[in-house]
Amino acid sequence: MLDKLNDLENRYSAIEAQLGAGETYDDPQLVARLNREQRELEPVVTAWRSYRRRQDELEQARQLLSDPDMRELAQEEYASARADLETLEQRLKVLLLPRDPHDERNVIVEIRAGVGGEEAALFAHSLHRMYAMYAERQGWRLDVTSASETELGGLKEISFVVEGAGAWSRLKFESGVHRVQRVPETESGGRVHTSTATVAVLPEMEEVDVTLDPADVEMQVFRSSGAGGQHVNKTSSAVRLIHKPTGTVVECQQERSQFQNRDKAMRILASILYEREQQRLNSEFSAQRRSQVGSGMRNERIRTYNFPQGRVTDHRVGLTLYRIGAVMDGDLDEIIDALVTADQAERLRQSGE
Repeated sequence: MLDKLNDLENRYSAIEAQLGAGETYDDPQLVARLNREQRELEPVVTAWRSYRRRQDELEQARQLLSDPDMRELAQEEYASARADLETLEQRLKVLLLPRDPHDERNVIVEIRAGVGGEEAALFAHSLHRMYAMYAERQGWRLDVTSASETELGGLKEISFVVEGAGAWSRLKFESGVHRVQRVPETESGGRVHTSTATVAVLPEMEEVDVTLDPADVEMQVFRSSGAGGQHVNKTSSAVRLIHKPTGTVVECQQERSQFQNRDKAMRILASILYEREQQRLNSEFSAQRRSQVGSGMRNERIRTYNFPQGRVTDHRVGLTLYRIGAVMDGDLDEIIDALVTADQAERLRQSGE
């Protein structure tokens, strides 16, 4: 591990030197690549330098322990340095874990109403709102690609793209069945109902990431209409793509032009086909779910939102929060942080086996 850390620090220093040379900026693509690599290396190099600094301070404190006048102060510094070194060592182990190659990608999210009829559709709408507010907190952009609404304002299903740095790294744990327990607005008797919605999260792939023969894709166009009939387009700008070998159908009608809708639909289709190929290569767990806490499969209940008790429970890590209002308003970081930590702990355990 020490050799690897020294190698990474040397590479970081070399990048700093390159970025400090004026001729480097004659190549904008090189500058962008170096800046990206520097950002990726910075956390581990910073932690490694802090570790070495605390090691030196630990050794200085150890030497002062033999001085009667300095022993008490040295003991405090020695204990503090040892504790910091243990924390930094654990952090370095986490930072050296193999990165998910998709962590910085945008994501495609699909939410579908499950068991519960109209209440399930209203819950799907609530989940979309929750993710939209979380995306806003993160400074990400959210674009709806297709949606099917109910008369009461619920969502039978909705697909949207979340664009922003690290979107996949934060949202990849959301795939699975979400369960809600609450009194529906349509329930006059005040009884608590249990309904579900299914969330699927995919890393957004480009056409070049997937072998996609244009001859296998049939494109149909139709007139688009936004949610609730808004933004009705008098031209046939909406696009439906049919992947003939698999029968996969993707629609996109939110953009104003046919070209934009086709481009976005092709990326979604590529993402779906990519995930299916990963599932084929690993029948028990798809590659997109292996990195998640638990199996994360779509038919597995991962989280319960209990409104009468005001609590949200994530069943994979046993975390319960009694602030359901804040969570539904997009305050998801505590839940996601717990899932990220659990995932890191599991990968550390596996790397030590």
